[in-house]
Amino acid sequence: MAMTVGQSSEEEPSVMATINTTPLVDVMLVLLIIFLITIPVITKTVSVKLPNANNIPTQTKPQDITIAVDAAGNVYWDDKMVPSSDQLLTMIEQQAVRVPQPEIHIRGDRQASYKFIGHVLYELQRGGMVKVAFITEPDLNQLGVH
Repeated sequence: MAMTVGQSSEEEPSVMATINTTPLVDVMLVLLIIFLITIPVITKTVSVKLPNANNIPTQTKPQDITIAVDAAGNVYWDDKMVPSSDQLLTMIEQQAVRVPQPEIHIRGDRQASYKFIGHVLYELQRGGMVKVAFITEPDLNQLGVH
Protein backbone atom coordinates (compact mmCIF):
# COMPACT_ATOMS: atom_id res chain seq x y z
CA MET A 1 0.00 0.00 0.00
CA ALA A 2 1.14 3.49 -0.69
CA MET A 3 1.43 6.12 1.95
CA THR A 4 3.03 9.47 2.17
CA VAL A 5 5.66 10.12 4.76
CA GLY A 6 7.06 13.37 6.04
CA GLN A 7 4.01 15.64 5.98
CA SER A 8 3.70 18.18 8.69
CA SER A 9 0.67 18.17 10.95
CA GLU A 10 -0.47 21.62 9.78
CA GLU A 11 -1.14 20.40 6.26
CA GLU A 12 -4.16 18.44 5.36
CA PRO A 13 -3.34 14.91 4.17
CA SER A 14 -3.57 14.72 0.40
CA VAL A 15 -5.11 11.86 -1.54
CA MET A 16 -2.76 9.71 -3.61
CA ALA A 17 -3.74 9.63 -7.25
CA THR A 18 -1.53 6.66 -8.30
CA ILE A 19 -2.66 3.04 -8.13
CA ASN A 20 -0.41 0.50 -6.47
CA THR A 21 -0.37 -2.46 -8.90
CA THR A 22 1.86 -4.79 -6.89
CA PRO A 23 -1.01 -6.59 -5.09
CA LEU A 24 -2.88 -6.87 -8.40
CA VAL A 25 0.12 -8.53 -10.09
CA ASP A 26 0.52 -10.93 -7.15
CA VAL A 27 -3.13 -11.97 -7.31
CA MET A 28 -2.99 -12.46 -11.10
CA LEU A 29 0.12 -14.65 -10.86
CA VAL A 30 -1.54 -16.83 -8.21
CA LEU A 31 -4.66 -17.18 -10.37
CA LEU A 32 -2.54 -18.07 -13.39
CA ILE A 33 -0.74 -20.81 -11.47
CA ILE A 34 -4.05 -22.19 -10.17
CA PHE A 35 -5.47 -22.31 -13.72
CA LEU A 36 -2.36 -23.98 -15.10
CA ILE A 37 -2.55 -26.69 -12.46
CA THR A 38 -6.30 -27.34 -12.57
CA ILE A 39 -7.00 -27.22 -16.33
CA PRO A 40 -5.37 -30.60 -17.14
CA VAL A 41 -7.33 -32.20 -14.28
CA ILE A 42 -10.63 -30.75 -15.48
CA THR A 43 -10.13 -31.68 -19.13
CA LYS A 44 -11.49 -35.16 -19.69
CA THR A 45 -11.62 -37.03 -22.94
CA VAL A 46 -13.99 -39.72 -23.99
CA SER A 47 -12.29 -43.09 -24.30
CA VAL A 48 -12.48 -44.17 -27.94
CA LYS A 49 -10.46 -46.55 -30.06
CA LEU A 50 -8.91 -44.57 -32.88
CA PRO A 51 -8.40 -46.23 -36.26
CA ASN A 52 -4.93 -47.20 -37.41
CA ALA A 53 -3.57 -45.41 -40.43
CA ASN A 54 -0.70 -46.38 -42.66
CA ASN A 55 1.77 -43.55 -42.99
CA ILE A 56 2.68 -43.64 -46.66
CA PRO A 57 5.06 -40.92 -47.82
CA THR A 58 3.82 -38.97 -50.79
CA GLN A 59 7.25 -38.73 -52.38
CA THR A 60 9.54 -41.72 -52.32
CA LYS A 61 13.25 -41.21 -51.88
CA PRO A 62 15.31 -42.83 -54.59
CA GLN A 63 17.50 -45.71 -53.55
CA ASP A 64 21.12 -44.76 -53.03
CA ILE A 65 23.56 -46.45 -55.39
CA THR A 66 26.85 -47.76 -54.06
CA ILE A 67 29.82 -47.93 -56.40
CA ALA A 68 32.78 -49.84 -54.95
CA VAL A 69 36.33 -49.79 -56.31
CA ASP A 70 38.70 -52.52 -55.12
CA ALA A 71 42.50 -52.37 -54.94
CA ALA A 72 42.86 -53.88 -58.42
CA GLY A 73 40.65 -51.18 -59.97
CA ASN A 74 37.56 -53.31 -60.51
CA VAL A 75 34.31 -51.32 -60.32
CA TYR A 76 31.19 -52.77 -58.66
CA TRP A 77 27.68 -51.34 -59.02
CA ASP A 78 25.67 -52.48 -55.96
CA ASP A 79 27.70 -55.74 -55.60
CA LYS A 80 27.73 -56.50 -59.35
CA MET A 81 30.96 -56.09 -61.25
CA VAL A 82 30.88 -53.62 -64.14
CA PRO A 83 33.05 -55.04 -66.96
CA SER A 84 33.79 -51.83 -68.90
CA SER A 85 33.78 -48.05 -68.71
CA ASP A 86 31.17 -47.84 -71.47
CA GLN A 87 28.76 -50.01 -69.51
CA LEU A 88 29.40 -47.92 -66.37
CA LEU A 89 28.61 -44.75 -68.32
CA THR A 90 25.40 -46.30 -69.68
CA MET A 91 24.28 -47.31 -66.17
CA ILE A 92 25.05 -43.82 -64.85
CA GLU A 93 23.13 -42.12 -67.67
CA GLN A 94 20.08 -44.31 -66.96
CA GLN A 95 20.08 -43.25 -63.30
CA ALA A 96 20.86 -39.56 -63.97
CA VAL A 97 17.52 -38.94 -65.68
CA ARG A 98 15.46 -40.18 -62.71
CA VAL A 99 13.58 -37.55 -60.74
CA PRO A 100 14.64 -37.14 -57.98
CA GLN A 101 18.14 -38.20 -58.84
CA PRO A 102 19.60 -40.92 -56.60
CA GLU A 103 22.73 -40.30 -54.59
CA ILE A 104 25.92 -42.16 -55.52
CA HIS A 105 28.06 -43.51 -52.66
CA ILE A 106 31.62 -44.33 -53.62
CA ARG A 107 33.46 -46.90 -51.53
CA GLY A 108 37.12 -46.91 -52.49
CA ASP A 109 39.55 -49.50 -51.18
CA ARG A 110 42.35 -48.08 -49.04
CA GLN A 111 44.95 -49.68 -51.33
CA ALA A 112 43.24 -48.55 -54.56
CA SER A 113 45.12 -46.11 -56.73
CA TYR A 114 43.56 -42.67 -57.01
CA LYS A 115 43.36 -42.99 -60.79
CA PHE A 116 40.68 -45.71 -60.41
CA ILE A 117 38.56 -43.49 -58.15
CA GLY A 118 39.21 -40.50 -60.41
CA HIS A 119 38.03 -42.50 -63.42
CA VAL A 120 34.74 -43.32 -61.65
CA LEU A 121 34.29 -39.63 -60.75
CA TYR A 122 34.95 -38.67 -64.36
CA GLU A 123 32.32 -41.15 -65.60
CA LEU A 124 29.83 -39.83 -63.02
CA GLN A 125 30.41 -36.29 -64.23
CA ARG A 126 30.05 -37.32 -67.88
CA GLY A 127 26.84 -39.18 -67.08
CA GLY A 128 25.25 -36.17 -65.37
CA MET A 129 25.18 -37.31 -61.74
CA VAL A 130 25.07 -34.48 -59.23
CA LYS A 131 24.88 -36.11 -55.79
CA VAL A 132 28.11 -37.97 -55.02
CA ALA A 133 29.38 -38.98 -51.58
CA PHE A 134 32.38 -40.95 -50.31
CA ILE A 135 32.00 -43.71 -47.72
CA THR A 136 34.86 -43.89 -45.20
CA GLU A 137 35.64 -45.70 -41.98
CA PRO A 138 35.70 -43.59 -38.80
CA ASP A 139 39.13 -42.89 -37.32
CA LEU A 140 39.11 -44.95 -34.13
CA ASN A 141 42.01 -42.95 -32.62
CA GLN A 142 39.93 -39.76 -32.73
CA LEU A 143 36.98 -41.55 -31.17
CA GLY A 144 39.11 -42.67 -28.22
CA VAL A 145 39.00 -46.38 -29.09
CA HIS A 146 42.36 -48.11 -28.81
